[in-house]
Amino acid sequence: MVNALDEHERTMGFADIALSQIKALRHSATPRNYEIWYVYATGYNAALNEIINETLSRTGGLSQSELDQLYESYLTHLKTSDRIDKVGARVVGEIDDLMAMITDALGRTASYDASLAGADQQLATATSREQFVDIIEALAHSTRQMRETNRTLEERLTLSKDEISGLQHSLEVIRAESLTDPLTGLGNRKYFDRMIETTVQTGLATSQPLSLLMFDIDHFKSFNDSYGHLTGDQVLRLVGQSLKNAIKGQDIAARYGGEEFAVVLPNTPLRQALTVADQIRRVVTARELKKKSTGEILGRVTISVGVSMLRTGDDTDTLIERADACLYAAKRNGRNRVVCESDPEYTAQTRGQVA
Repeated sequence: MVNALDEHERTMGFADIALSQIKALRHSATPRNYEIWYVYATGYNAALNEIINETLSRTGGLSQSELDQLYESYLTHLKTSDRIDKVGARVVGEIDDLMAMITDALGRTASYDASLAGADQQLATATSREQFVDIIEALAHSTRQMRETNRTLEERLTLSKDEISGLQHSLEVIRAESLTDPLTGLGNRKYFDRMIETTVQTGLATSQPLSLLMFDIDHFKSFNDSYGHLTGDQVLRLVGQSLKNAIKGQDIAARYGGEEFAVVLPNTPLRQALTVADQIRRVVTARELKKKSTGEILGRVTISVGVSMLRTGDDTDTLIERADACLYAAKRNGRNRVVCESDPEYTAQTRGQVA
């Protein structure tokens, strides 16, 4: 078991490495930069270390904008579980304190009940004025104590209500963050799976049109190989922002995984969905990609899109499978295009699969 002295030495070693990296690369010694290099020194975040090593071997350094990008992409979302644990501990502590106070109040109530029962018996046998006065004074004293206990409990319940309400809000914020992809700001896969299931069930129950768009960034691996993972992250953000700007109302946008994205369009027929898909494709293609650290123009990004529409008898899996097949057909037939189930590229592909 690691003792306190060993832990001190170990963490001081990590701190020395972090500070030496900050000095060597001439970074500002801000808390965020220190955290990046401290986590790097521990080696606990393999993805962070991989991208830092890859970038350093490629360029020999990291700009502040790249450090900020690393922090947002690889560290902020890891704090969510810690925050949940802390809020959960506060909720448990609040409930424990409240239960202890209620238990104490119940004990006092039982004691008060016993006092009333005793006074009732005493009154039945009392014969003198002095006895009556003593019984009444004892009852008054017990009543005052009970009133004070109730007042204290009422105040504590009010405080607990406010505290738990605040903690509930904190959990709702954390829950929203747990369903968000930290890199693009879109919903994550967990969010997508939850939302599309509900949306498909609603579409089937109401017979309303529902379309699904599946996006994939063309030649994404080449961007990473040629310009590094930080530039790849920039590409993902670009596409994510384009999707954010395109959706509205009930529309659902999510990062499906890797370089793949999805948009669910409730109450949207196929023709309208194709228009939305092509608008997004054009917006992405029109934006010129620039490397943040150097200002170098890297060219343009293109995306391929597959579109499917909900049919009677469908479930979530079949809807996704057809959109994915359309996406695959778009990739096979030149990329930078939109393919739906009625297009010849898709029908030729499905005939080939049947054959």
